[in-house]
Amino acid sequence: MSITTKDVEHVAKLARLDLTQEEKEVFTEQLSAILKYAEKLNELDTEGVEATTHVLHLSNVMREDVTHESLPAEKVFLNAPDEEDGQFKVPAVLE
Repeated sequence: MSITTKDVEHVAKLARLDLTQEEKEVFTEQLSAILKYAEKLNELDTEGVEATTHVLHLSNVMREDVTHESLPAEKVFLNAPDEEDGQFKVPAVLE
C-alpha cells in the first residue's frame, strides 16, 4: 500500500492544514516509506510468539496499605500560618 498526494491532501484538509505542493510531495514520500516498513513487519514469522502489552515485565510496586495513627491536630497546626475552628485559614481567592 502506498500513500497518494490525494490522501495527504485529504488528511491535511481534515487537520485544517494548508500545505504547499512541496510539502504534499514530501509527506507523500515519507508516509509511503512508513507504510512500506510496516509491510515488512508483516513478513516476520510470529508463530508461537506470545502476545505482550509491553516489552518489559512490569509489576505493581506499591507499598502495603496499612492504617496507623495520624498526627494530632495540635501538631499539624504548629507550622500553619493561621488556623480557625480546626481548619487551615488562608487568604480568600474568590471575590
